[in-house]
Amino acid sequence: MISVPARAPLLAVHLRLGRVSNLPTVWTNVLAGTVVAGGSVGAGTVAVMAAISAFYLGGMYLNDAFDRAIDARERPGRPIPAGQIGAATVFAVGFGLLAAGLAALAMFGTGAALAGAALAVAIVVYDIWHKGNPASPLVMGLCRALVYVTAGAAAGGALSWSGPPALAALAMVAHVAGLTYAARQESLDRIGRLWPLAVLALPLLLHALQPGAGGLLLLAALALADADAVRLLVRRGARGDVPRAVARLIAAIALLDGVVIAAAGGPAPWLLACVAAYLCTRLLHRLVPGT
Repeated sequence: MISVPARAPLLAVHLRLGRVSNLPTVWTNVLAGTVVAGGSVGAGTVAVMAAISAFYLGGMYLNDAFDRAIDARERPGRPIPAGQIGAATVFAVGFGLLAAGLAALAMFGTGAALAGAALAVAIVVYDIWHKGNPASPLVMGLCRALVYVTAGAAAGGALSWSGPPALAALAMVAHVAGLTYAARQESLDRIGRLWPLAVLALPLLLHALQPGAGGLLLLAALALADADAVRLLVRRGARGDVPRAVARLIAAIALLDGVVIAAAGGPAPWLLACVAAYLCTRLLHRLVPGT
């Protein structure tokens, strides 16, 4: 794992600020959002992945920029309080990435641009007010659900607040809310109340009703990944169990995307792509921290 010393290479600092190891889960979000909305996967999908990646990276930069005072107390090793990069630079890069993502989405039409604007607002709202805000896990879940909406709009799919798209969005909100609840206490390396983690079971219950072809295997893989993370959270036997659990739940987003694609009748290659993204994220976490 990258350990960033006081004179860390600039590239290492930026990789850590952007949590780039989590990007494969962003790409599967786009794939799942495209498929569930009935859009076509093609060259345009790669462009949307790049645009949404800019949103994700921008949000991560702004997260550190807005949290710099708290990090100085609780996580002094983060790049800004450690003096490896200035807050003004991080703000500029963060907002610049959001603007670049919006500009890219505008090429896909008004619907995609509006959805992207909503996503950008949700990201900034989360970054500014997530500390001490009991609703912040839901806001973060909304950010990922809006990726589905944005990807579907960019692909020209039919957006709907009912049926598979709504089910997929609800499942994603639940999973991300659960992992965000755990992540909020990462700096303390402990979890207080465990019962809110029950929300992680909601995606399993929702998609167990209609997993689609190949969905049962992915559903089982998601259940095992979630169970492994919860085991670490319950155990808390070693320092670092909480961040390790959070990283595994982040990687499991790719598996949930696979379940969503299966429920929508997506082709087998996209399901395999989600499994590959999960494994890739787990591997990248060994190089660049995902939290």
